[in-house]
Amino acid sequence: MQLPVGIILNGFEVFLLVFVRMTGLFVVAPIFGRRNVPAYFKIGFSFFISLILINTTVLQAVEYTDTLPGYVLLVMKEFLVGLSMGFVAYLSYTAIYIAGELIDMKIGFGVVNVIDPMSNIQVPITSNFYFIASMLIFLSIGGHHMLIKALFDSFSSLPPGTAAYTGGAHQIIMNLFSTVLATGFKMAAPIVAAVLIADVALGTISRMVPQMNVFVIGMPLKIIVGLIIVVITIPMFVEIMKSVFELMGTSVENYLKELKPG
Repeated sequence: MQLPVGIILNGFEVFLLVFVRMTGLFVVAPIFGRRNVPAYFKIGFSFFISLILINTTVLQAVEYTDTLPGYVLLVMKEFLVGLSMGFVAYLSYTAIYIAGELIDMKIGFGVVNVIDPMSNIQVPITSNFYFIASMLIFLSIGGHHMLIKALFDSFSSLPPGTAAYTGGAHQIIMNLFSTVLATGFKMAAPIVAAVLIADVALGTISRMVPQMNVFVIGMPLKIIVGLIIVVITIPMFVEIMKSVFELMGTSVENYLKELKPG
């Protein structure tokens, strides 16, 4: 059996570091990191993508102490680099869950949750609907290609074994938290505003017609209004998701710049 040319040119230790970083990314990255994706598929996909990279790019030699513990620490650091890249990408995606939680609280779906196979926790119904829709948008605009390309580019901007965790990387993640929170509010704003107007209208009716049971009428009305606005705002949702994907790519790129030493 012959080894691939890329492994011979770059060295097996470099190939292992590339493979470990890719595996770390695909553990938590959007789409790829879902728990309903078999683990052997993630590992096999990472292995073949690593083979493609190692055969198309000549990476610089890795500097480490010529001991097994030194190389093991280097492998663990590369795994953390990939894991943190996947976390930054997935964090951009969580705006969907924030918006879904706000919407469900307003229209009355807050007590009905479903299990999310990614995080293994209960999430609102609207969040699950938005996540499925965003996944289709993500695949339709080639978001998975963008994620793989960002991973390939990471080896040019941050060669294996050169990552250095600094305060700037933490600041990127903290800024991303605030951006994701604001994006979630923007996604939920039209539905929340429409339901709020419906609540004001129902309150006015209850004062004008005390005999009317507003509670019985209000729950179905808010659900109908909320679902109608969700359908109407789908084009807006598509545009917001495109901005979320751009935020994902920009955040990963900025995060890698902060990991680069010097």
